Amino acid sequence: MRNRYVLVADLGAIVVCLLGAFVLRLDWFFTHSADQTAAFAYALVTGLVAKPLVFHAFGLYRRYWRYAGIPDVVVILTAVSAASALLALLVAVGVIAGVVPFFPRSILAIDWLLTLACVAGVRLSQRILAEGWRSGVRPDGGTPTRRVLIAGAGDAGTLVVREIQKNPQLGMVPIGYLDDHPKKLGKRIYGLPVVATLAGLEDAVARLDAAEVIIAMPTASGALVRSVLDACGRAGVPARALPGLFELLDGGVSINRLRQVEISDLLRRAPITPQPDTGLYVQGRVALVTGAGGSIGSEICRQVAHARASRIVLVGHGENSIFDVANRLRESHPQVQLRPVIADIRDEARLRALLAEEQPAVVFHAAAHKHVPLMEAHAEEAVANNVLGTEALVAAAVAADVERFVLISTDKAVAPTSIMGATKRMAEAIVRRAALEHRRPYVSVRFGNVLGSRGSVVPFFKQQIERGGPVTITHPDMTRFFMTIPEAAYLVLKAGGLARGGELFVLNMGEPVRIVDLARDLIRLSGLSPDEVPVVYTGLRPGEKLSEELWEPNSLVEPAAGSDVFRVVEAHQPIEGGALDQALAELRAAVQRGDVLQIHRSLSDCIPTFVSSLGVPTGGGSPSPARDRR
Repeated sequence: MRNRYVLVADLGAIVVCLLGAFVLRLDWFFTHSADQTAAFAYALVTGLVAKPLVFHAFGLYRRYWRYAGIPDVVVILTAVSAASALLALLVAVGVIAGVVPFFPRSILAIDWLLTLACVAGVRLSQRILAEGWRSGVRPDGGTPTRRVLIAGAGDAGTLVVREIQKNPQLGMVPIGYLDDHPKKLGKRIYGLPVVATLAGLEDAVARLDAAEVIIAMPTASGALVRSVLDACGRAGVPARALPGLFELLDGGVSINRLRQVEISDLLRRAPITPQPDTGLYVQGRVALVTGAGGSIGSEICRQVAHARASRIVLVGHGENSIFDVANRLRESHPQVQLRPVIADIRDEARLRALLAEEQPAVVFHAAAHKHVPLMEAHAEEAVANNVLGTEALVAAAVAADVERFVLISTDKAVAPTSIMGATKRMAEAIVRRAALEHRRPYVSVRFGNVLGSRGSVVPFFKQQIERGGPVTITHPDMTRFFMTIPEAAYLVLKAGGLARGGELFVLNMGEPVRIVDLARDLIRLSGLSPDEVPVVYTGLRPGEKLSEELWEPNSLVEPAAGSDVFRVVEAHQPIEGGALDQALAELRAAVQRGDVLQIHRSLSDCIPTFVSSLGVPTGGGSPSPARDRR
């Protein structure tokens, strides 16, 4: 109905309600006096003028009433009450002026109640009539109907049911809800029963002959959504996670309506919860973080700030990222002093001057080149940054008498098959030697793949999913250990507190996950199905392994202050002492000459378990012609 018709209906309701009030109070319709007639006439004229003006002021003629809800009912109540109050004021003025000789006050209360019922009824009837008409529409003969179960009887689930009921052309028939809330079981919501818990999905599908399940739990954890998807697979029915409403039900999911996937959804294990005393050793002290503009370095800075360091020195090579991180930290932790520094960790003179000036109590070394195929193609840069840069930073830390030093390493340093992994293993050896020689708590921590970090597979997969696929994976059997960015930063801070000197710490990351399973989880948790986004295998790249390990065989592994962090002592250590100095000198000369083959030879000499992609055997020697990729 158009609002001018609503106005006409309101005018009629004002007349009827006022007449009804007089009849109910005075039996006026059958016996009335001249005073009563004068009172009715005065109230009718003022009511017909005043009440529509108040209704207009409250916006009752600017609303689309077919979608009326509780907030609209509140507005109606307020508007009708205000209109009745104005009418009462005008009647009082009339009585005082002598225009109205007689007017019982109870008539105003009866009129308010009747007007409220009529005005609300006129408007809400539009929604009732619209929904009744829509529900009477049936899909055409070419649209098949599907019996649908809704997983989740909360706000999202009930909203989905209403959308289906209002849009029968979708060809769906909702038959019930699944929900774990005990008070909802057996109850009816929008006319549909809550038939079972989520654990009873398979039985409910068979019992009710459901053809599809819609997962309407947008805030549920990835593990819960994954368990529902798995149950749907066992029951043999398709399932969709909720990204939107009408678009989801109609099957037209667009890029900007993909379900927002939390990184922790993909872990396939419970995330590790940081302990409140982690990082207490930085409280009131100066901390320096290299690679502070990166995803891991910036999270370390955030957690160090949360631990109430007095000052944080943010060292990085990219000015924009350092600028952004510093600004975010100033907003979230204004009590912490910050000093952003643009510097190259390969510049030992600059590092020595910086550390001598700042006198940090702890250095967190997160700056590194980490992309395996790129570093395989640019071995000189990998060595210059990851090995020689670490050597320069450790030397500067020792010279400045830095109390603690934490190096971020990688599981690719275990029996490395890539230049990146080998350079990080060399960085571990440099830190370990400094710890033993100078008796300082300098340690290394090994990460698995960090979900959501720059260069990791998750952002890459997300981009491919948004484009509609395909999602590219190198090998169907490839597995990796995974951790979140907060878990990685937590490990760094905890290792710094556990350090005694030269240790290697590893986070308990559970079992390795197949990359193809991770990709399929990401597709399904985004609200799509693996059939809609294909997976394509591209083959292993140079330096890549099918699987990673956290430590080498025959290593001594023991829990370190709980079950979430391990202390590892490996049987095969890289060379140390004077031999390490000689190897570093050879690597420095090879980098300057751009001699990639010599880089592979020197790394093979230093690391007994390194498998060179050029076929250089351990202990040096000539490469195998069959494997010489340069």
